[in-house]
Amino acid sequence: MNIVAADWLPYTLSLRAPWQTSQGAFSERSGRLLRLQATEGLSGWGDAAPLPEFGISEAAATAFADETARLDLIAQKDGLPLNAWLSGELPITSLGVNANLGAIATITSNALKSAADAGFSIVKIKLGQQAVAKEITLLRQLCLELPATLTLRLDANRAWHFAEAKIFVEVCTGLPIEGLEEPLTEADPVALAQLQSAANFPLAIDESIHLLDAHFFQYPPVRRIVIKPARQGGLLASTELALRARASGIEVIITSSLESACGLLACAHLAAAVAPDSIHGLGTADWFLQDTGTAPAIRSGRLQLPGTPGLGFQPAG
Repeated sequence: MNIVAADWLPYTLSLRAPWQTSQGAFSERSGRLLRLQATEGLSGWGDAAPLPEFGISEAAATAFADETARLDLIAQKDGLPLNAWLSGELPITSLGVNANLGAIATITSNALKSAADAGFSIVKIKLGQQAVAKEITLLRQLCLELPATLTLRLDANRAWHFAEAKIFVEVCTGLPIEGLEEPLTEADPVALAQLQSAANFPLAIDESIHLLDAHFFQYPPVRRIVIKPARQGGLLASTELALRARASGIEVIITSSLESACGLLACAHLAAAVAPDSIHGLGTADWFLQDTGTAPAIRSGRLQLPGTPGLGFQPAG
């Protein structure tokens, strides 16, 4: 397939509320859409949205966009939805996703009820912006208000030293916690293994993806990894990493890096290809006041994947 034209389309999208983590907060997301046009009249799309504080460099984001656009064209030519092209299996039509409610101090009982009413089973909450003791108090109060159908997926974004993380994990015993991501400021396999042994729920690494080596896979210190395809530089490298993790008994969760609808679709196709039965971190489109195109709908806590060949991205306008 010959590429006859390529262009980059910059965007800046406002968020409905600041996206807060222990690393800081931001209120808009900037990036570039890549459009590749082929001789067959097809257009392939990719999304480059760097986020250096989460390890997504300009080079990695650009590589992700370029590969996505090329795979979009190839899958269209082969007449397959991108997830089916990646997996070699039948197409997946929907995925379970968690709701993203933001920082723990901002969450209301009404937000929890709305998530439950919308059919979500897991809500994700950001930690690490206040003292551990304060956030423990907030967590306990939140659990008292939590609808029976919901559990909590927590993300500390590397906020705590080991002693703080150990206290937090001990407090979580008996609470409706589905998992905890990135508890340690200075993560290492020994410390993570000690924490995981004390937790009755999965710990996960995300930003600490650099820890993944042969020893990690041979003796996994945590039960879960979070893969952001843009950080890996593309869908194919992410697929290889996911398959290696699953072969080692590690659960795989795919999340977006708060890309626009185009990048979100790419992440969703990857999730469908490598871990169709997991609950993924892809319920992020509603954080945008506007978007680069049509975002995948979420119904009853499940993201609906397009059944058309390729990525299925429909640009705005």
